[in-house]
Amino acid sequence: MNTDRHTLRSDAITATIKADGAELCSLKTAEGLELLWQAGPEWPRHSPVLFPIVGRVKNDEYRHRGKAYPMKQHGFAREHRFDWVEQGATSCKLALVDSDATRALYPFAFRLEISYAVDKSDLTVGFDVINTGGENLPASVGAHPGFNWPLSPGLAKQAYSLTFSDEERAPIRRLEGGLLGAKPAPSPIRGKTLALAEHLFVGDAIIMDRLASTSVRYAADRGPSIEMSWEGFPELGVWSKPGGAPFICIEPWHGFVSPAEFDGEFIDKPGLMHIAPGEKRTLSYRVRVG
Repeated sequence: MNTDRHTLRSDAITATIKADGAELCSLKTAEGLELLWQAGPEWPRHSPVLFPIVGRVKNDEYRHRGKAYPMKQHGFAREHRFDWVEQGATSCKLALVDSDATRALYPFAFRLEISYAVDKSDLTVGFDVINTGGENLPASVGAHPGFNWPLSPGLAKQAYSLTFSDEERAPIRRLEGGLLGAKPAPSPIRGKTLALAEHLFVGDAIIMDRLASTSVRYAADRGPSIEMSWEGFPELGVWSKPGGAPFICIEPWHGFVSPAEFDGEFIDKPGLMHIAPGEKRTLSYRVRVG
């Protein structure tokens, strides 16, 4: 049993997961075409797990019961090694539980389980956030998969678009100084379609906090496509690093970066899940390779 990485295989795709961060690090077609960003110098990650926050909190710290705790962008789960719970041919599960190291940053008892399963052309990723303590568990969780842009070598980046399942009429949100700007911004989405272009990300991520859709298709008029669908995630981020980085991240979230004007206790932060003692919250997303 490989304790560092595990590969799942179906007739149509292979998916490789690392114990470090429970991170998906490869998604290939049956022909061997890599669809996932391979952690190049522009962004040294593939598909990090965001927990217990999504985005940043002001000054990279928050308060709980009057005490200040440090918390870096997107939380600490992506920096921790998960334990393997299951390793099978087509599915696996990993878990992270609270420890002295996590409680120094986040004084709550929890168990975070991440599951992966392949079936034909589908990869399904599940998240179980379990409150193992005796008080309310305030948390966010998010996915951050980065896909090659373009998916097919030789195609122009401008050939690609995102097509949402529903019309996205709501304005978007942008960052101001790394935090959520107070005023909504006009959406670049026209009906159901976002025509992809590098200039969209000069202002960092496109944050959809009033999301109508439950799926989106990333594709050009030829070559492979990616359809993502999600359950339990009310927000979505779309991001590429400004300056022409050759990847696009499609990010289902439960939670978002702290509003610039928010200065309260962590438990009152907008976007959090609140999980009662002994309860769990289950979320998932699916990647379908076309």
